[in-house]
Amino acid sequence: MKHSFDVLVVGGGHAGLESALISAHRGCSTILVTQDPNAIGRMSCNPAIGGLAKGQMVREIDVLGGNMGLFSDFSGIQFKVLNQSKGRSVWSPRAQIDKRVYEKIAKDKVCSTKKITVCAGEVVSVEPKGDSFLGYLRDDTVFLIKTVVVTCGTFLSGKIHIGERKILAGRMGEERSEGITESLKELGLKSGRLKTGTPPRLKANSIDWGLAKKELGDKNPIPFSYQTSNFNPPNIPCFTVKTNILSHNLIKENMERSPMFSGDVSGVGPRYCPSIEDKVSRFKNQNSHLLHLEPEWINSDQIYLNGFSTSLPEEIQLSALKKIPALRNVEFLRPGYAIEYDFFPPAQLKATLESKKIPGLFFAGQINGTSGYEEASAQGLIAGINASSYVLNLDPIVLSRSSSYIGVMIDDLITKDTLEPYRMFTSRAEYRLMLRYSNTFERLSGLAKNHGLLQPSFYNNLKQLHGIKKHVFENLKGSIKPEEIINTTTINQSTPAIKVLKRPEVKIEDLPVRFHQGTERGLEPWLVDEVLKDVEAEIKYEGYIKRHLKEINKVAKNENLKLPECINYSKILGLSNEAKEKLSFVNPETLGQALRVSGITPSDASVLLVNFFRSE
Repeated sequence: MKHSFDVLVVGGGHAGLESALISAHRGCSTILVTQDPNAIGRMSCNPAIGGLAKGQMVREIDVLGGNMGLFSDFSGIQFKVLNQSKGRSVWSPRAQIDKRVYEKIAKDKVCSTKKITVCAGEVVSVEPKGDSFLGYLRDDTVFLIKTVVVTCGTFLSGKIHIGERKILAGRMGEERSEGITESLKELGLKSGRLKTGTPPRLKANSIDWGLAKKELGDKNPIPFSYQTSNFNPPNIPCFTVKTNILSHNLIKENMERSPMFSGDVSGVGPRYCPSIEDKVSRFKNQNSHLLHLEPEWINSDQIYLNGFSTSLPEEIQLSALKKIPALRNVEFLRPGYAIEYDFFPPAQLKATLESKKIPGLFFAGQINGTSGYEEASAQGLIAGINASSYVLNLDPIVLSRSSSYIGVMIDDLITKDTLEPYRMFTSRAEYRLMLRYSNTFERLSGLAKNHGLLQPSFYNNLKQLHGIKKHVFENLKGSIKPEEIINTTTINQSTPAIKVLKRPEVKIEDLPVRFHQGTERGLEPWLVDEVLKDVEAEIKYEGYIKRHLKEINKVAKNENLKLPECINYSKILGLSNEAKEKLSFVNPETLGQALRVSGITPSDASVLLVNFFRSE
């Protein structure tokens, strides 16, 4: 018997739940199939959301109608803005999370949302059927659906490694998914193999907390979501310890027993989230590495050892940690492990995250070669928006590199080689001065409204922020007298406040109150402060921002020029062999994408430009 739905979402992780929720919000009947409905939104790795560039993406998810920010605000146990000693363009919010609360909120939201049906099962095959698909479950259930979003995480043919021990699983204690990789390959898609790792979980009462350094969050914390009010979260401490020469020596002596170093793991691991074996091997002159002891929930008996990802045998992990004074009596609740899994190189996707080969088939999350909850949620949201647009015959949403970190990530994924799990950093965004977490409402609320992603009340609140920010800028055009300057800055005559604020030593709070009056109108205190500081950042960065805007306008001339769908790059004279190979695989949609494909040299770019304009 066939069951009909508009959208099939395969997997209930962070990508899957965002896909399902936004599809349902837009009126599409959605079936979410997951092996364990109790694991919807599970935080299988670190108990944290946000961080460098990731915090900006969570804000972007919020403004585009996603849920990660709200879920985090309700479940956070410590909030901190990172990089505050640097320029505001790289300030990034981060929160420690109570995993149990987060997972309950996520599951309850999905299961209580109209238009979403949650099905416990395993999708083993998807088959195009005319302008629809058939989705086959292992128990022989068949769904007839109009579009599919595949978000399988690390479950595709997952294999866990703990030293010489091998476990076939998608996560520790959870069955892996088999069959769907072969089904997708039969449709002409190419797959690869990646790996990632997770550190041990420690028993809290086996740690000597007096020998660890306490780390607290900000005294005046800010939330992720613009929808959060009356924000007063707890400030539960984390702790840090350091490895030492003794622990390093033990790891070095047993390096050959790590599957990631013996060659026993075929997948490629994340360069920017290295295992402890990687750290000890690559940084031989460093005598210690910082480890973070993070509670997984309030009053948790389970501590996440951030910074000690490993696939060493359990006894070696334990012995190495016992060389650290605070962990001399440590006990495991679970050892660290590596996991390798199938993924599908995302160069096979459009900027909408739809397959170039199979219309109506979308991919999101770790199946696209990314790592991290935030990267997965962002992709799931965009895939869900575009899958529902496909069903509703609406224009898809495509985010540019200059509009958002999500746009940077997707463009990187579809144009660059996926040689290792992708992780977002501020350094990946060439226009990061314009992509501040504090101006997300300005950058994306109009787009969100045009695509019907937000409730009217939420959009109206964001629109109010636009007005308040404009009001502050108008106020700052007024003059300030020499005697009104609060700090050490001196002026000889009345000067426009906006000009005074450009000085590096002057902060907006140094100016008389009249220059930022009107910002308190019904706003949360944290949001008042954030709007003011964003105005200050925009004024101080004005010269750089103008330069960025010129670059963006220049790039835009070529960026959106559509390329024919079927170009025989092998026959274009003057292209390097690498360019021919890469362009043939990626098959870029626009000239801008083609120029960013990895391996494309300036010479190749010139050949493409000449050939494209000739064809015009």
